[in-house]
Amino acid sequence: MKKIALGAALVLAFATLPLFIKSNYLLGVLIVIGLYTIIVIGLGILMGYAGQVSFGHAAFFGMGSYTVAVLTTARHWPTIPALIAALILPGLVAAIIGRPTLKLKELYLALATLAFGILVHILFNEGGEITGGPSGLMGIPYLSLGGLVFDRDIKFYYLVLAVVLLVSLAVNNLIQSRTGRALRAIRESEHAAEAAGMDTVLLKLQAFVFSAVLAGLAGGLYAFYVTFISPSPFSFHMSVQFVLMAVVGGLGTFWGPLLGSGLVVALGEALRWAVPLVIPGAGGEYQIIFFGIILVLVMIFRPAGLGSFLSPQVSQGRPGRPGGKEVDDRVAGG
Repeated sequence: MKKIALGAALVLAFATLPLFIKSNYLLGVLIVIGLYTIIVIGLGILMGYAGQVSFGHAAFFGMGSYTVAVLTTARHWPTIPALIAALILPGLVAAIIGRPTLKLKELYLALATLAFGILVHILFNEGGEITGGPSGLMGIPYLSLGGLVFDRDIKFYYLVLAVVLLVSLAVNNLIQSRTGRALRAIRESEHAAEAAGMDTVLLKLQAFVFSAVLAGLAGGLYAFYVTFISPSPFSFHMSVQFVLMAVVGGLGTFWGPLLGSGLVVALGEALRWAVPLVIPGAGGEYQIIFFGIILVLVMIFRPAGLGSFLSPQVSQGRPGRPGGKEVDDRVAGG
């Protein structure tokens, strides 16, 4: 009941927040936090439950954005079918590359996903007329649903809030299901899960595809929000930030994606303003240094992430491990 009450209070707070915000800039920051939260929720499933790391999710994020941009500007698709396609394409690509990639372990898996993300970013830059190259694509229409057009920040804020809420509830139901318990078993011990008769390869692939679909969803919504895209938001640095959001927020925690995304985005905005004052002429590369320091501090003092403050049961197991010791006992029973 406490968790439900807390959730209802937070939803109410976010629903009424725009009434007290007069700045479109701050409202835009909240929209971006919501979009990143969708991506980090998927990464939480992949990393916190399936136990697989990915440094290439900015590529899936970009695929969703470019799918919407190309289909609505060059092909003149309606916005909703274009958004659906933005979910399908990253999912298909993840299904194709996932099976060989997920055979790799630890550092090799991280390097493989890193290489994939860099390759896709190069394709965005060198895509010519299709992607617009470094100049990007403009003229993306606003998202429209029936007669409702999301052409103002306040409208898009409530749309993103609704999507984050629906995705969070769906994922919460997923991790309480038999599939979710199987994923937790893989995270605790892949060999034990295989010995129990689970198809760990298929489960990891499903988690990878699911996380890519959520990244594509966020990318499609991002394109409709900014109505212009270029390759820069989908670089390797963005993939690193997504992983940072997931780890800082807390892998396997319900509130972790929101807390991690909010902290990293807010800190990024603050550093963008503060760093040039301290180091004249400094660029965005200095942000990576500060993000690295934050990651180290969180791993030292709160290895289960910030979300564990609101989900204390996470810290009962090993640090950073969702579910604790009951996973292996419960997974076989469904």
